[in-house]
Amino acid sequence: MILTDDRWKELLHVRATDPGAIRQAYATRRRRSTLLSDNGTLFLVAADHPARGALGVGEDPLAMADRRTLLERLLVALANPAVDGLLGTPDVVEELLLLGALHGKVVFGSMNRGGLAGADWEIDDRFTGYDARTLVDCGLDGGKMLLRLVDADPGTIPTLQACADAVTELASYGLVAMVEPLPYARSDGKLVLQKDPGSLARAVTVASGLGTTSAHTWLKLPSTDSAAVLGATTLPVVVLGGVPSGDPAADLASWGRTLRHDVVRGLVVGRTLLYPPDGDVAAAVEAAAKVLEAAK
Repeated sequence: MILTDDRWKELLHVRATDPGAIRQAYATRRRRSTLLSDNGTLFLVAADHPARGALGVGEDPLAMADRRTLLERLLVALANPAVDGLLGTPDVVEELLLLGALHGKVVFGSMNRGGLAGADWEIDDRFTGYDARTLVDCGLDGGKMLLRLVDADPGTIPTLQACADAVTELASYGLVAMVEPLPYARSDGKLVLQKDPGSLARAVTVASGLGTTSAHTWLKLPSTDSAAVLGATTLPVVVLGGVPSGDPAADLASWGRTLRHDVVRGLVVGRTLLYPPDGDVAAAVEAAAKVLEAAK
């Protein structure tokens, strides 16, 4: 699917003149009957970064700010049949719905984006996107939440409680709660992801125990070679793409090693595939799909 000038203008026209078209697009979306692919895997493209002000990729601090470019890249990614669907905030999901790009796809709604990148309150990550009831009403497949754990920041506490409440509510509707638990520490005022096995395993166990049931909980984790991290849960795990390293081959190799673990079910990748160094989104997505297929 190509975002021609005519399609772009029509999207802008509908946005301005027919807000009811969005509700109709949700209602008429053709849903997929199963969450997992025939191979028992899940491959989602993520596009919820802009809603918390995380716009940079590589040397370009505004890479994800241009909406037409973002949508064009998402259309390319979603056109690959190996891509099961999308993880996005309401604005992105609705634009792709209006463009007819989400039929037969799995769609996860991003729930908490209030921890704006670089803000003083970043760790107090309020729920400003989808809520559980809306995900049900819109016919989406689950909700994703970010849980940054910073022991020295009390903003972790309300985020932890809100995530627990969301896990419980999503489970009551039978929807997947995709929790992304990331241990951080502050260094010279900046948040730094703690990638050591002890910190990651602790984050896994904290996230696994959230809510009144873990029956519908999935975890979204960084790639890791540590058996201690992946061995800390029986919950299904998807590998997150993280901040692009600038070395696509190294990223793919890292994901591939993690994907071979029994609890890992797939990939949820955003910027690394949508903004590859060479600009070839289709090739980047296809390479990731092949790594997932080879691992499973």
